[in-house]
Amino acid sequence: MPTLLILFGLRFYFFTRDHEPILIESSDGEAKFEIETEVKLVYNRGLKPKDIKLAESILEENKENFINEWKKIFGGE
Repeated sequence: MPTLLILFGLRFYFFTRDHEPILIESSDGEAKFEIETEVKLVYNRGLKPKDIKLAESILEENKENFINEWKKIFGGE
């Protein structure tokens, strides 16, 4: 499970064998986001609302890089 970024106590990663969307983890819990077309929260298990907003902002800013990393692992255009 490659870690894409650790910032402000949030770890951004995805599972290589499950083709999961981007996951966010902190000491409070985890959340899953879709980022392919737009940044969209799939679920939240324990992250505080301020951390969800922060994660969304970080994902928007780094979306292209995260998608490129995804393509390196799974293949793509």
